[in-house]
Amino acid sequence: MSRTFSRSVLILVCCVAPLSAQQPGAALRDDAEKALKKSATFYRDKVASHGGYVYYYTPDLKQRWGEGVASVDILFVQPPGTPTVGMAYLKAHEATGDKFYLDSARDTAGALVYGQLESGGWTQTIHFAKANRMGKYRNGKGGNWNVSSLDDDQTQAALLMLMRADRSLDFKDKAIHEAATYGLSSLLKAQFSNGGFPQVWQKPVDTKVTGKAKFPDYDWKTEGRVKNYWDYPTLNDGLAGTVFAVLVEAHQTYKDTKYKTAIEKLGEFLIAAQMPDPQPGWCQQYGFEMVPIWARKFEPSAITGWESQDAMTTLIKIARYTGDKKYLEPLPKALAYFNKSLLPDGKVARFYEFKTNKPLYMNARYELTYDDSAAPGHYGWKQSAHFEQIKKDYDAAKSGAAPVVKVRTAKELEAEVRRIVKELDADGKWVSVYGGERLVGQPKFATDFKYLSSAVFSKNVEVLSEYLGVTKK
Repeated sequence: MSRTFSRSVLILVCCVAPLSAQQPGAALRDDAEKALKKSATFYRDKVASHGGYVYYYTPDLKQRWGEGVASVDILFVQPPGTPTVGMAYLKAHEATGDKFYLDSARDTAGALVYGQLESGGWTQTIHFAKANRMGKYRNGKGGNWNVSSLDDDQTQAALLMLMRADRSLDFKDKAIHEAATYGLSSLLKAQFSNGGFPQVWQKPVDTKVTGKAKFPDYDWKTEGRVKNYWDYPTLNDGLAGTVFAVLVEAHQTYKDTKYKTAIEKLGEFLIAAQMPDPQPGWCQQYGFEMVPIWARKFEPSAITGWESQDAMTTLIKIARYTGDKKYLEPLPKALAYFNKSLLPDGKVARFYEFKTNKPLYMNARYELTYDDSAAPGHYGWKQSAHFEQIKKDYDAAKSGAAPVVKVRTAKELEAEVRRIVKELDADGKWVSVYGGERLVGQPKFATDFKYLSSAVFSKNVEVLSEYLGVTKK
């Protein structure tokens, strides 16, 4: 070998070697891509039944749970069930362009199409075998249960997943497209005249709801309990925010002004639902004359700290989306009131008594009390307070500043991606170990019990997809 050639090879090696050093994420990206495919393949091929999912599984897949024990013929619609997993597949497809993930999402959407009720929405579960309370499915199968539910993000999550699948499939899958548009049409027909929504519906609502929120002029502790509270306007469990998200997605996907009109009507309802001084917050449930009413036996007629935060956040989003700042007008009073009503630990009570503003709880016999020491553990009597962030969002919206959209960089994601890749086992499973934390559905797991979680799977798939998206060439 000549000296000249040797020198050329040396120069070439010196030039090539630093190239990989300049791309420290190349190996991690490859690992992330492999982990994503391996985990999704396992979940689609081994975990799914009828294209859908429940919340939890034993690692051997012999047992499964949603809200209670489930079988292979029961799917759960409520997050983190079927729609949550389907939307994770769609994120993976968006990040990679790999048709495998789109096909996986199509399977999941198909399960939701099967379980759509004749009334247009969904209930908590989809049954593929005989059960005591089977849905009256639009496909002509099932039983007689035709109650579409907005409780716990059930119909909302299903509609979001179907709309995103419809868009990803270029609106060419007839069954998915029809289910999405039929569901949206039914949702609009369930909106009250004043813009509010009931917790459930079986047919288009025709009751007029008018006026502004006002305090009961009767003993609300013993009166105002309505058995079918679910037919009345509600804000329970973040309903305003989840319905708003569906209407925005519908407006952006199908370009129809009726969805924006529905958003504006929802904003009008939230303005009307704000209680008067001295407690300018919101309540969980209202009657047709906008007087607060009871919901479940542990949900009294009261000002609510949790739903009020959702109402305020949604009003800010509506103001931004519509460009109308009138939706911001309720916030200054509400923020001032809640900042004076915080608990000593900085949290906010779920319920505040009318007029006295004392935090309300219940004991083990579900009797109203001001003492939280014996409150049942299944319910969130105290909640985190996010009023500082709400105030920042309000100030930004009022000033006309663009909302801050945080996009994480590859560097910011690396540690989380490495952990996710490392925790994936040889079969493609992320195995969780129960440590006593509160889980959706409240399964009775023993400490150190090992299980698979659809929430963990979906979150990890989304993080890997996020990383692959920001590192895409």
